[in-house]
Amino acid sequence: MNILEKLHQEVSHLSKSERKVAEVILADPRAAIHKSIAVLAKLADVSEPTVNRFCRRLDTKGYPDFKLLLAQSLAKGTPFVNRHVEQNDTIDDYTAKIFESTMAALNVTRKNIDVRALEQAIDALSNAAKISFFGFGASASVAHDAQNKFLRFDTPVYFSDDILMQRMVVTNARPGDVIVCISHTGRTKAIVEIAGIARQTKATVLGITAAASPLAKECSIVLSTQVPEDTDVYMPMASRIAHLMLIDVLITGYTLRRGPDFRDNLRLIKESLRDSRYMKPES
Repeated sequence: MNILEKLHQEVSHLSKSERKVAEVILADPRAAIHKSIAVLAKLADVSEPTVNRFCRRLDTKGYPDFKLLLAQSLAKGTPFVNRHVEQNDTIDDYTAKIFESTMAALNVTRKNIDVRALEQAIDALSNAAKISFFGFGASASVAHDAQNKFLRFDTPVYFSDDILMQRMVVTNARPGDVIVCISHTGRTKAIVEIAGIARQTKATVLGITAAASPLAKECSIVLSTQVPEDTDVYMPMASRIAHLMLIDVLITGYTLRRGPDFRDNLRLIKESLRDSRYMKPES
């Protein structure tokens, strides 16, 4: 049952104020996914906490999560483009849809992040003898971005999207190494096999992937974005951005964990790269 069907079924069981919210949404569900919580509350003549309470009554984690599920219920979409985009959309239409769906996905990720797992991941990366980032397809670009960012640090870092190279690296991994496997679905057989080999070497396997996926089961630590994106039909857009945000959070935690002296070293690296750029024009 999708969220729209569930809303139709549950509307008679809602409180008076929650029913007002439901009526506004049911009157024009497609318009509702583009409204902020403040606008929706005003239209329903209720408070914003009432809107959030209404969303939780439908077993969603809040208004951004509800909007994401509502959009998913409504959209047939254009395969291989974006689930919210329709064939006759104007440039303004699909630009707004892509931005809004991505922002909603980031909100869902932020609200559902496992802080304990995040702390474990930062600890593992901060103490790693070597860090390797692996991914395929769209996830490979995230893994490559992670390598570029970690290259600023003094820990050896490696990236590959080649299955044979990955196998050689993880076969030689040791306790203290961290293998980061990135996959939105967690169902890509090759990356699951890589995680399994790494686990046998006693390396720490960090998965940025779907919770309870085959990949997650092979990982020591799992960071999940909770973005409901069907990559069997649609291009992974929002999930990729959410993964990049998680990498930025890990980078920040790693930098802070290493302390002020380490940040001084980062400034020296930045200064060493200054000659590679043209000077900013004087205003």
